[in-house]
Amino acid sequence: KTFLVEIGTEELPPKSLRTLAESFAANFIQQLDNANLEHGEVLWYASPRRLALKVLNLNDTQPDSQIVKRGPAVSAAFDANGNATKAAEGWARGCGITVDQAERIQTDKGEWLSYTQNQKGQPVVNLLCDMVKTALSKLPIPKPMRWAARQVEFIRPCHTVTMLYGNELVPGTILEIKSDRIIRGHRFMGEQEFTIDNADQYPEILEQRGKVIADYDKRKSIIKQQAEEEAAKLNGKADLTDNLLEEVSSLVEWPVVLTAKFEERFLEVPAESLVYTMKGDQKYFPVYDKQGKLLPNFIFVANIESKDPQVVISGNEKVVRPRLADAEFFYQTDLKQRLEDRLPRLETVLFQQQLGTVKDKAIRIESLSGFIADKIGADVEQAKRAGKLTKCDLVTNTVFEFPETQGIMGRYLALKDGESIEVATAIEEQYKPRFAGDELPSTAISCAVSIAEKLDTLAGIFGIGQHPKGDKDPFALRRAAIGVLRIIVEEALSLDLVELANYAASLYGGKLTNKNVVDDIVNFMQGRFRAWYQEQGFAIDTIQAVLALNPTKPADFDARIKAVTHFRTLPEASSLAEANKRVSNILSKVEVTIPEQINAALLEAGPEGELAKKLVILTDKLSPYFSESRYQDALIELSSLKETVNAFFDSVMVMVDNEDIRLNRLALLKKLQNLFLKVADISLL
Repeated sequence: KTFLVEIGTEELPPKSLRTLAESFAANFIQQLDNANLEHGEVLWYASPRRLALKVLNLNDTQPDSQIVKRGPAVSAAFDANGNATKAAEGWARGCGITVDQAERIQTDKGEWLSYTQNQKGQPVVNLLCDMVKTALSKLPIPKPMRWAARQVEFIRPCHTVTMLYGNELVPGTILEIKSDRIIRGHRFMGEQEFTIDNADQYPEILEQRGKVIADYDKRKSIIKQQAEEEAAKLNGKADLTDNLLEEVSSLVEWPVVLTAKFEERFLEVPAESLVYTMKGDQKYFPVYDKQGKLLPNFIFVANIESKDPQVVISGNEKVVRPRLADAEFFYQTDLKQRLEDRLPRLETVLFQQQLGTVKDKAIRIESLSGFIADKIGADVEQAKRAGKLTKCDLVTNTVFEFPETQGIMGRYLALKDGESIEVATAIEEQYKPRFAGDELPSTAISCAVSIAEKLDTLAGIFGIGQHPKGDKDPFALRRAAIGVLRIIVEEALSLDLVELANYAASLYGGKLTNKNVVDDIVNFMQGRFRAWYQEQGFAIDTIQAVLALNPTKPADFDARIKAVTHFRTLPEASSLAEANKRVSNILSKVEVTIPEQINAALLEAGPEGELAKKLVILTDKLSPYFSESRYQDALIELSSLKETVNAFFDSVMVMVDNEDIRLNRLALLKKLQNLFLKVADISLL
């Protein structure tokens, strides 16, 4: 039959409603599996005032089982006269048998006493209450609460518990509330309370009589569809981000989607401020026209069917108006002062106690942006100008009220001040990429400023020994490192991490206490490389083969990784990797200095002479390949050595008694190894 459990509560936290419901279902499935109960699909339901599960085709009886209880080893169960020891008698007594009735089992560790107990399966209704209790006790609740005079704790006060197996009420007490057939409906519509006769009636009876849509995904789908329809009536498109959709779906039990408007004069305020107000404070959906411009309308979701929807609409318009007016006031006030004139105020904002103020940081970013711009061929003066102004919007009224607009507000104010579009864009894009998959800065100047902003933080925090530990990374150094690497790699910028870290650290003067700051930054970023490329699906030994050379230019690192990955698809790859391993093993055991030049007079005709000849030709041919980072082409050329190398090892003894010939052959192998090491350590594949 179908089993239903519903826990009726006060309003649950909307941002964690889905997580609670899914965890409840997963925990209960675990309990069913532990009890060996066969069942069909487990469905979960969640609304602001309830968590519920419905288990289809749940067996009415637990299957019989056998429990094997192993006792002491036979050697410890009997004394020298063959009499049972106290340990054996105590174990047998616990099993309800005598020692004579015990079985014996043979294992690889000897013979043991054993007893197989047949356990009859219990009726499922006797098990369900405890299973629900256990499933609820394991919910991810960071701050449980108590209510009334009860000692029990839960995420919110609980008022009803309903457990039905088919049409049978499952007895039991959960959270100090007895199981009952009573279910509560919507606060303001439908029946406030009603009884449910059969588990199969849920959730339809709740929707029909209680005016509550318990199906979370159904509510979300209704909101999304109706919001899109409302936006289409305005010839626009609603901003239906999934996070906000989820939150709104968790706030209502009977969604009714309505459209309202605000005065067009507010559109003179930066759209981002209005959007953050509507989405963040009010949980409204902004509407954009087909050109992406904000419309003076918003879509909201009510939790009630009103006889006069216009009253609800007017109420929401009245609520949002003062908030938009605040945004307008902040912006108008901010316009009265130039962005550059705010720089002195940054002296009052601390970046980090040991590292100084945000103004100090802005001055460092200015210098570092110019340094990077010069390296990548961007406009140095524009980059320095943008770097200097990067943090000035942090002391504006708008950013103080809406922290999410930092950078964005800087762009608006920079343009109002007459700064170039490149400078304004760089101020906004200094924080990109903000997260995995985010867009990169759009111009070379923006790239320089973004790298500088992140690198300054890395240099400062590593410079005072505040390295990330475990999952603790308060300054988001991992994200900053990945951001720098992404920009350099994806934009193919010729930048060296050691050079960048040295310059960034030098700008702090004597403030840094960690003498190994440059090495720490480079090692940390190379560690991010490993994780980043693994996530992209590159083989770990491919990454290690490149890391073995310790390349410090990210774009160069990327070219090597892709070259080695392509090399592995060639038929010669496996054989050459083995040959490189052999060469590496031979050379690692040599304790004398190997000559740099090969003595042609000591070469034997045949495979040895052929290998030497090919290495001379390839050394000359591949020199421009390596200087131009054409590593893939270089490895393709090197793959032609397969037959020659195999023939050499098949017929030539390297470690001969004649020292001159031995050293000459070692020099030959060293030259072979060095050609491959121009790309990666192939011996690690």
